[in-house]
Amino acid sequence: MDLSPGMLFSSLIISLVGLGLFLYGKKSGNLKCLGGGIALSVAPYFAPSVAVMWMIAVGVTAGLYGLAKWA
Repeated sequence: MDLSPGMLFSSLIISLVGLGLFLYGKKSGNLKCLGGGIALSVAPYFAPSVAVMWMIAVGVTAGLYGLAKWA
């Protein structure tokens, strides 16, 4: 695992957004937000680089937006 400052800061930011989504989903009973929060909180553990981590985060948030908009 890379412990560069960019990787650590990116994983902190993405995990905090995931925590916020998880807490919101838990409080409101929204399973989409709950799942997205879990995905964003866990994704930094498996991402090999900063770019991959941000692509996963953008993909998850775009998926949540798409589900909220069209489902």
